[in-house]
Order: sequence, then structure tokens, then C-alpha cells
Amino acid sequence: MNRNVILTCAVTGAGDTIAKNPNVPVTPKQIADDCIEAARAGASVAHIHVRDPETGGISHSVDHFREVMQRVREADVDIVMNITAGGGGDWIPDAADPTRGGPGTDIQTPAERHEPVGALLPELCTLDCGSLNFGDMVYVNPADWLREHARLVQAAGVKPELECFDLGHVWFARQLQQEGLIDGDPLYQLCLGIPWGAEADPETLLAMRNKLPENAHWAAFGIGRQQMPMVAQAMLLGGHARVGLEDNLYLKKGVLATNGGLVEQAGDIIERLGGRVMTPAETRAHLKLRDPNTGHIVKKALETAAGGEA
Repeated sequence: MNRNVILTCAVTGAGDTIAKNPNVPVTPKQIADDCIEAARAGASVAHIHVRDPETGGISHSVDHFREVMQRVREADVDIVMNITAGGGGDWIPDAADPTRGGPGTDIQTPAERHEPVGALLPELCTLDCGSLNFGDMVYVNPADWLREHARLVQAAGVKPELECFDLGHVWFARQLQQEGLIDGDPLYQLCLGIPWGAEADPETLLAMRNKLPENAHWAAFGIGRQQMPMVAQAMLLGGHARVGLEDNLYLKKGVLATNGGLVEQAGDIIERLGGRVMTPAETRAHLKLRDPNTGHIVKKALETAAGGEA
């Protein structure tokens, strides 16, 4: 069991969710405000996508990411920033010509996916570790693309969060580590409940956890109504947790959520199980992340309020 939990809030994704919950942030200011709200509610990390402010749809704009980062850094809060680098992998075959991408296809090269990370140097960025049937589309991540992407992240000095949507992704992430493309102790995010990847249940989470390297840090999340059960399950199995409107729109049945409300609910679960949420400073020390104020890697672990090293 892990009693010092890094709690990530994924404040907005790229999915078609804004019509289902008006609390999903869209503009850079709204996304930054939700990161700040999550920090005040006790989150350790904010994970961000950006959206087109006019349509609410997918955006890869470096300027949008920059505005979010600047607004959060200038606020009177502290939170670790995690920029997605997993966009630009959506493939939907054209009905008339399946050799071409149809409406909804959004493909970027590894260099294009990396551009916001390389320009803004957040403490963390995601690195999705395989392809899969993602609902009714295919999420495309060829192995050589991932190797190229891992090299770019490594050269930037940003720690990758290795997102794994199935057991084969864990296998490939270990391969990246064996090839020297992941520095230090790896950080895994086990992504559960996405149709048609790994299911959000204890057996699947345990199987994925048992395939991780011995030196791995790891977290897990479930989508929809499995979000809060996976907070508890990940903590009980020794991991960290993630919540947020990217993955779940409801606080409980019939009650639309906010990012702050989801963080507070997850924090309550963690405390009731005898744990605590780590501060952003403790998180940087635990994962040896770059300090955004100095640019230096935090190498000394902090003493936690619960006693011992974070």
C-alpha cells in the first residue's frame, strides 16, 4: 500500500465532452484556471491538453500551451505541469478509400507531437507506448515513431510519463528502457477502461502492475464511474492516482463534476485509507523532476508530513 500518493488532475482532454459537461475547460484561460483550482484542491500534478477556443475541438497550438503554462506559473499556487505529447495519433479510415484517413483523422509526426514540450520544458510529458483500437478509431503509435519521440523527450530533459493502455504497451515501455531511451527510474501511467484497451478492474490493474520494472514509479486511472474505485485500487496496490474531467464528467450519478471537486473527492478517499496527497514540491523530489524556478533537477528527497522520505 502506498501512503504518500501523487494525485494528478487531467483537467481537459481532446474528446467530445464539452456538450456533456459545461465545466470542461476550453480556452487557455479556462484550462489554466482549472489547473489552479486543482492545485488549491490539493492536486500534485496538472495534466493538460489544449483545445481550439472557437470550436472546443483538438488543438496542438504551442501558443495555447504557452498561455496555460504562463498563467499557472504566475498564479499564487504550485503544481507540477504535465503536457500531453500524445495528440496527433487519431486514425479513422475513409469510408470510400480506407487507405486514406477520413473525417476526424488527426495525425502528427513525432517531431510535431514534441514541439510544445521542447518549447516549454514542463516537468513531465506523456509518452503513449503503443497503438490500439480507441473506441471507434485507431490510435496510431508505430514502434519507430515512439523511439524517435522518446529520444526527443530525453534530449529535452523532460521526464516522460509512460502511458500504457494495454499489457503490450508495458512490454514496449520496458523495451524503451532497455534501449537506454528512458533516463532514471521510469514513471508509468496505467490507463484503464478505454474501449478497447485494458479493462478497469482489479485483475487487469494487478496484471499490468506485475509487469512493471522493479525501479518503476507508477500511477493508474479509470474512466467514467471507475475513476474513484481505481484511485483506491491503485493506492492499495502501491501506486499513485489520477482524476479529472478528461476521464470522468460526474462527481456521482446525475451530478456533473468540476476538476476541483474530483480532486477533493479523491483526496478524501486517500485520507480515509490512511494516506495523504503529496505536495508538488515533494512530487518533484520523489520523481527527480526539474524545478521550474531554477531549471535544476531536484535530487534530494523531502521529508513528508507522514515521516520518512517522499
